[in-house]
Amino acid sequence: MQLHTGSYRRTIAACFIGYVAQAAICTLAPLLYVQFRSEFSLSLDQIALMITVTFFTQLLVDLTSSPVVARLGCRACIVAAHLLVSAGFALMSVLPDILPDAYAGLMLSVIVYSLGAGLIEVLVSPIIEACPTRRKNAMMNLLHSCFAWGQVLVILGSTLFFALAGIKNWRWLARVWAVVPFCNAFLFLGAPIVPFGEEAASAGQMRLLLRSGLFWLLLVIMVSSGATELAVSQWASTLAEAGLGVSKTVGDLAGPCLFSVFMGLGRLIGARFDDSARLRVMTGAGILCVLSYLLIALSPAPALSLAGCALCGLAVSVSWPMTLGLAAQAMPQGGMALFALLAFGGDIGCTTGPSLAGLVAGRCGDDLQMGILGAIVFPLLMLAALLGVGRKMRKQTNDVNSQS
Repeated sequence: MQLHTGSYRRTIAACFIGYVAQAAICTLAPLLYVQFRSEFSLSLDQIALMITVTFFTQLLVDLTSSPVVARLGCRACIVAAHLLVSAGFALMSVLPDILPDAYAGLMLSVIVYSLGAGLIEVLVSPIIEACPTRRKNAMMNLLHSCFAWGQVLVILGSTLFFALAGIKNWRWLARVWAVVPFCNAFLFLGAPIVPFGEEAASAGQMRLLLRSGLFWLLLVIMVSSGATELAVSQWASTLAEAGLGVSKTVGDLAGPCLFSVFMGLGRLIGARFDDSARLRVMTGAGILCVLSYLLIALSPAPALSLAGCALCGLAVSVSWPMTLGLAAQAMPQGGMALFALLAFGGDIGCTTGPSLAGLVAGRCGDDLQMGILGAIVFPLLMLAALLGVGRKMRKQTNDVNSQS
């Protein structure tokens, strides 16, 4: 794959590492929830509130980041984002021990690194899209594959750390992960960044996007993509433990870790397709998502259900990065506002998918397979929106050809 990167290799490397840090944000704390409960005497409701605060903090950043980036500039914001993530991990390792209320210390840490996580999510994709590369689709898929490989790294690394040092020393693990975003902040300081339309982050630009039928279809795809991914990945460990009766360690490796491995592989495969093939690849992947959901939900053998989880990771892998690339291609005037709103939609999906799956499972006697079957509405909705995008883009092409 040939790329016109030149001096932008540092920028691309910093973006890739940024998504590894993003994976640590999404993966490290959930691995420690059981330890938090026992060490700090937390209830499930308190843990659930931590998850909710993480989600809403990132949503808040999605909605408010555009004018902030327009005022302060992309470089200042992406550097600040990494410093916030680093500070959040570092604070997690000390605040519960020095504040009178350990839970307040954990919550404050979550808010700090979630602010940074939201900014990274909003900024890294447009930064990589603006880099002078020949194949935008390849670079976007490689970028998002770093998130999947980052999750694998965090799960495997944490499992090894806990086996060698014991989970009681989790504070040192948090401090180690604080180093990664801290160093990456300095990598971004000296990296060239191509302007990508921060000035488009005005309320007027937002209104133009919200009046576009194509934008709403792309937003539906982002919501559905996030929901399809998280409905399986968030419940994969529990499905493995409940279905196979294995330990948590084995469940983590056979569930979310295997899902992330196949997601990473899928994004590497997706990087091999040309930009013009995005819509066809996404449609095929959407069909595969539906089939994987049916395999998870209807298979009588637990091993086949886990195979369906891995297949889902492969199938859903291209949806998020290719939607961002497709949006940048179809709506180049969208700028920062476009990426911020799409990130907002993705985050909405990331909480809606697992919530619906859990709700349906609860109504069906805690049957997670039925929960996944209920969540099949999301890949079906994604397919319907993809068909709508295809029609609109063909109409745009025909209109341009007729005018010329």
